[in-house]
Amino acid sequence: MDPERNQRGWPMPGFAEPECIAVSATFTAEPLSEPLAFWATELGWRCEVRFAPYNQVFQQLLDPDSLLSQNRSGVNIVLARPEDWIRFQDAAADAEESILQNARQLVSILRAASKATGIPILAAVCPPSPAAPAGAVRMAEELLRGGLCGAPGVYWVGVDELLGLYPLAEIHDPHADRLGHIPYTRAFFTALGTLCARKIHALGNARFKVAVLDCDNTLWQGVCGEDGPEGVALDSRRRAFHEFMLAQREAGMLLCIASRNNEADVLDTFRAHPEFPLQLDHFVHWSINWRDKAENLPLLAAELELGLDSFVLIDDSAEECAAVQAACPEVCVLPFGELHDALPYSLSHLWPFDRLQTTAEDKQRSLYYQQQLQRAQSERQAGSLEEFLASLNLEVRISRAAPGVIPRVSQLTLRTNQFNCTTLRRTESEILALTERGAECWTVDVSDRFGSYGLTGVIIFEIRGGALWVDTFLLSCRVLGRGVEHRVLAWLGEMARQRGLASVAIPFVQTPRNLPALLFLESAGLEFKRSTAGGAIFEFPAEFASSVEYHPGEKAPARETAAPPCAAARHRTDYLRIATKLCSVDAILDAIGQRRRLASAPAEQPGRPWTVVEQQVGAIWSELLNVPEFGLNQSFFDLGGHSLLAVELLSRIRQAFQVELSLEVVYGSAFTVAGLAKAIEAEQIRQLGAGEYEALLEEIEALSDDEVRALLEREEAEGGTPGSR
Repeated sequence: MDPERNQRGWPMPGFAEPECIAVSATFTAEPLSEPLAFWATELGWRCEVRFAPYNQVFQQLLDPDSLLSQNRSGVNIVLARPEDWIRFQDAAADAEESILQNARQLVSILRAASKATGIPILAAVCPPSPAAPAGAVRMAEELLRGGLCGAPGVYWVGVDELLGLYPLAEIHDPHADRLGHIPYTRAFFTALGTLCARKIHALGNARFKVAVLDCDNTLWQGVCGEDGPEGVALDSRRRAFHEFMLAQREAGMLLCIASRNNEADVLDTFRAHPEFPLQLDHFVHWSINWRDKAENLPLLAAELELGLDSFVLIDDSAEECAAVQAACPEVCVLPFGELHDALPYSLSHLWPFDRLQTTAEDKQRSLYYQQQLQRAQSERQAGSLEEFLASLNLEVRISRAAPGVIPRVSQLTLRTNQFNCTTLRRTESEILALTERGAECWTVDVSDRFGSYGLTGVIIFEIRGGALWVDTFLLSCRVLGRGVEHRVLAWLGEMARQRGLASVAIPFVQTPRNLPALLFLESAGLEFKRSTAGGAIFEFPAEFASSVEYHPGEKAPARETAAPPCAAARHRTDYLRIATKLCSVDAILDAIGQRRRLASAPAEQPGRPWTVVEQQVGAIWSELLNVPEFGLNQSFFDLGGHSLLAVELLSRIRQAFQVELSLEVVYGSAFTVAGLAKAIEAEQIRQLGAGEYEALLEEIEALSDDEVRALLEREEAEGGTPGSR
């Protein structure tokens, strides 16, 4: 544990960027490379996609020198098709027990591997082939799903979820399975790669905390100021939108309203429609006035004490959306007009709202913020700060972190930016690994007369060289300015005294957003500050730290109310395009094709007309390679193909022509459209048999010159050049 280490950890809040996505599977999984690389580019990740050796899942998880074990700054993906465990097994009678035994071992090994590496693992049981032992496969999946449920750092990728989001007509490719153990269609690999990318995105998608909704023609159909409160309506698409946003609130998203309207009209409209799924008490705050939303959103952020980069605005007005995007580029803007046409389908493809898990605090977040706003109002009405703080009856409880709160502890390390001394981002597995190595993890719970703030602080420390050395000291901004930070420092000092330690060492690592933490440490004891390359170390004598108290009226740590200056320079993901244009496998495949570039020279000049077989082969090439034009004699590999794509090509040839070509054709000297067409025709002739072939020749020889000429003219009319397909 080194709090002074490089802070470029992963996941990072709001802009997670895995450096490596490592894949290990019980089958050939390299077709995942293209969709994963596509989404990495789409999401602004500068990462590498790497594949472990074929069918070495257990070795990869157990060997400390393997690709998965050495991946320290990314995500590991583990894919299992249970029947692969008996693919090369002779004794069919032992098949079921072998599958179940391997499933049990995989659960145990995955749990241990996640703890050892500290990085997230996506785990999936992929669909069985029709020939697989159905009962054993089903039990294996249940074993894995149940055994990994709640495992820190392991996230399930479910086939049911995949097919619900990305429906597919065809999953299996038995021919490619036989040829190269590639059991699935290109469409399935694209859907699987997309879902994995979504989950990786969700792992670091901590920044979106507030959904700001417009009213007229967004939350309801109509204009309440003109149509009257009873004159607006809720069509089926908007009802689905209401239900979706209500589910987001229950998952921890704060809902707010921003509307250019008379406040009384909006409030009366809600009161007139108790049948609306969303009601006023579901919103933590609203800005209903005639100011531009570009003015209202920063004020709303200040009220909530959150950065603008945590906001998502959904509004039907293209002008308002453009104005907000220009004035507040940190905000994620989703024009409702474009979403509406694809509702309710587009709702399940709004990636900013993806969450892999929901903690108890998430479910109470709206209540916490509503209480926070009540506190702010009480503070404004109080005669003095001392009077206000005295009236709060503040209670601070510091206790050792129980296993059940580790997800919340990890979440706070990922999300907390302002009062966070080291900004070390910790996964659940990393936190557990730290405690097993001797570090201690404690949590801070705060409450007052308005209610509980929830679990709002984390302290992780270890004993090093006679000092209590702090790895993590963070507090939610909701409890700052009330003396909570002073009580935590005093508690650390007392812990050091009780253990006979001389000092409390708190490293500080500078980031664009953690100035409040620095101001507090300096106000507590500037004389104990020692500068370092990345920031500073505050080494408080234990006796001094234990006596720290808060005196209202002292300068309190500044609270950030806007996103950092660098936020606008971040890669801006086009979430609207994802929700409306990249929400089906066909659309994603088209986009992948448009992005692919030819590595070869320009297509050769058109020569003779293509035969019917060549045209059919060319059409398959064009679809697989996403290349609109090429020549009869251009190599498949020069056009961007590779061996795995070639296996899929042979499978498609089999479907189209009912001929089975061997892999020798792929590595022959003429793997071109012309060469492949000849191989198909030769195989078709072979399948005819000697008798049928001779009869066909006799029929051709019996044709007159006029009949031959007519046949050739018809073939030419049906044929053409590559550019005419």
